[in-house]
Amino acid sequence: RTDNLITVFEHGDVEAHIEFFIPKNSNSGIYFMGRYEIQVYDSFGVKKDKYPGIECGGIYPRWAPDRGEFEGHSPEVNASRPPGEWQSFDVVFRAPRFDASGKKVENARFVRVVHNGAVIHENVEVTGPTRAARFTDERVRGPLLLQGDHGPVAYRNLRVDVLDSK
Repeated sequence: RTDNLITVFEHGDVEAHIEFFIPKNSNSGIYFMGRYEIQVYDSFGVKKDKYPGIECGGIYPRWAPDRGEFEGHSPEVNASRPPGEWQSFDVVFRAPRFDASGKKVENARFVRVVHNGAVIHENVEVTGPTRAARFTDERVRGPLLLQGDHGPVAYRNLRVDVLDSK
């Protein structure tokens, strides 16, 4: 077990390249704005897992006591490599939008997620923070969080280009 890594800088719209190494049966996640998770998981050879969004590259589901898990999004294709090999995500993320009074007028969106060179998500809207997010509210900006409390994982060659000027 390790700790979560949380950036000091906060972002809204970003384009990110992230490389990761995950051993067999391990689990982690990358939370954009500390709220919206792309799952890092040993999914090599898995056709369909327990629920939508748990697979590597999945957009992890939301959760509510009266509904359980909902709004998880499995990747369009399983691009996972065998455990113990370096993998990559290239993500274009759009932050939620708010009007002058602070009311949310547009949901956050994963514009594109590419896993090991394969497009696995395009224009997937997320209506709120995913389960186990660092924050349960929604804001204009937030940190990047690399989840480290579910099993061993290594990250390298992180590049985050901030696309907004707020």
